[in-house]
Amino acid sequence: MQYPIKYGTGSLCVDLPDTQPVTVVTPRHVPPLRDPVAAFAAALDAPVGCPRLEEMAAPVTVAIAVPDETRPFPIKLLLPPLLERLFKAFPLLPHDRVRIVVGGGLHEPPDAAQLARILPEDLLGCTVVAHDAQNSPMRRMGVTSRGTPVEINAAYADAELKIVMGMVDAHQFAGFTGGAKGVVVGCASAAMIARNHSMLCRDGAFAGNIEGNPVREDLNEAGVLAGVRLAVNVALTSGKEVAALFVGDPPSVLRQAARETSRLYGHELKENFDIVVASCGGAPKDICLYQAQKALDAARHCAAPGGKILLAAQCAQGIGDDRYESYVARFHTQEDLMRDFAQRDFQMGAHKAFLFGRVASNHELVLHTDLPEADVARCLLRKGDAQTVLQAWLAQCPAAKVGILTHANSTFFYTA
Repeated sequence: MQYPIKYGTGSLCVDLPDTQPVTVVTPRHVPPLRDPVAAFAAALDAPVGCPRLEEMAAPVTVAIAVPDETRPFPIKLLLPPLLERLFKAFPLLPHDRVRIVVGGGLHEPPDAAQLARILPEDLLGCTVVAHDAQNSPMRRMGVTSRGTPVEINAAYADAELKIVMGMVDAHQFAGFTGGAKGVVVGCASAAMIARNHSMLCRDGAFAGNIEGNPVREDLNEAGVLAGVRLAVNVALTSGKEVAALFVGDPPSVLRQAARETSRLYGHELKENFDIVVASCGGAPKDICLYQAQKALDAARHCAAPGGKILLAAQCAQGIGDDRYESYVARFHTQEDLMRDFAQRDFQMGAHKAFLFGRVASNHELVLHTDLPEADVARCLLRKGDAQTVLQAWLAQCPAAKVGILTHANSTFFYTA
């Protein structure tokens, strides 16, 4: 029987025997909002936990943080009505005093071509800023109770009214994306991101959990210190259409959106699989190896001890992070890498190598990818053709239970 999975902008089929015990783990089907723009207008009329725009003091400057192209947030759909509402609420606000800050955290800042792909053609005269965590001017806005310096892109931090737009997705150690994360990671300094992410191995830091999660609670606190006033968060269907939309105070919006995302992508773990086939869910989730790694968190949680994992990730933009690539290339084995990571201070880039190594040290891991074999090997990983690899694994264990995760980057498991 053939099982199609998303791969880049296309698909990949894996063929398994009809008698093979196979479980396909896929997002629950929900209809998308019939009119997301109308739903957005209604949400702006009744924001959660904060006043309407029309009830706020007129600002001199406004900043709106939006994600880069690694996130499928519908910027072209939702940013124009937000700008129209903003200028209607504050008719004296100069359009060039509204800054659209495209934040990708430690990702390379988007170039003109990338900005053109994600932003509407008509921005009504607003200013566009591409965030660069290494080089953009920053403002220090305080320190969280866990010691994270709140350092935010000055173009965003200096605005009187601060808004963030983003999608809510399961996150392997922050619990969920969303809330103020598009600012306090998306528009933050490298030092701030590193300090927050250094808590990734602490108790409570796992996908689907925001209560008692030190990474998530640190981000929420940072959002308050940064002065993020209004969040626009969406939960997306597997087809990247808007399933639900929330507007309001960032922590309040996060809680609502997390519940909806859990309904879509959370699954009770009833059995472990001998073989896991994990698709990131296609582009942009598998745009590069750095992003594709996130699929392995769900895969490792549902794989049996010593189980095998096949990751399908096109990686059209290559490895995706120079810090990760330069760190992992120092080592000959995953064991050497993991030993070194444990002995040194936390470093971004190195943390991604640790997350790969955590899986590769406990499972046979193979990538079906368009990346050159030399690049995969340099990252201490193994490349293989999906069908060939699966046939070899099934020859070793004909009765293997196979799990296919169609949207592994967004999926998380919980136990009852």
